[in-house]
Amino acid sequence: MVIDLTRVRALCFDVDGTLRDTDDQYVEQLAGWLRPIRFAFPRRDARGFSRRVIMAMESPATYLYTQAERLGFDIAVSRLLQRAHRVGVVRHPARMLLVPHVVETVQALSQRYPLSIISARHEEATLGFLRQFNLLPFFKAIATAHTCKYTKPFPDPVIWSARQMGVAPDACLMIGDTTVDMRAAKAAGAQAIGVLCGFGREDELRKAGADLILQNTAELIGRLAENAADTAA
Repeated sequence: MVIDLTRVRALCFDVDGTLRDTDDQYVEQLAGWLRPIRFAFPRRDARGFSRRVIMAMESPATYLYTQAERLGFDIAVSRLLQRAHRVGVVRHPARMLLVPHVVETVQALSQRYPLSIISARHEEATLGFLRQFNLLPFFKAIATAHTCKYTKPFPDPVIWSARQMGVAPDACLMIGDTTVDMRAAKAAGAQAIGVLCGFGREDELRKAGADLILQNTAELIGRLAENAADTAA
């Protein structure tokens, strides 16, 4: 699997599982809830149990997320959660986690390409994450759940982001961890890289159209350089 770098003029990043380490975030949350009964787990290890539960849930979670997108429920659910967040029913964790080496990766790539965010989360949560880690200045466009009429897996946010960055949609490279990211990219005519540091499994990402699979987002710099060398040769 090789990316055609002669086409790539801009990069589009998903957030959860791609830039933000949601797996570890969920593990910590579940372990916190279970801590009062940690005596019930082997070696009193609530965190180890929590990680096994979260990992076991990844495939069903991806499937349910994809079905919600396909049926159009995601927009209604996202709006409901946004209202709940505003009135304090749902609170996003104050301490979010980064996928390792994401800051250095984004900084380096922003010197070579215009970058955008394409997230299915609402604007407040997305901007909150980017501001917490001082990532906001590196992105020329930020598409959230309600930027376009339809969000991922529809192509609309990829097409919108391409327009904001001044490139054609097929000149974009989408980087994400779910089949939803891959499908949105392909529907827009863009190339796509699947990363395995989030919820997606390799076979699912390949089937959804990933042009390349990486273990984590930080590998992106090296692989883009390798593909550039291969293309030049």
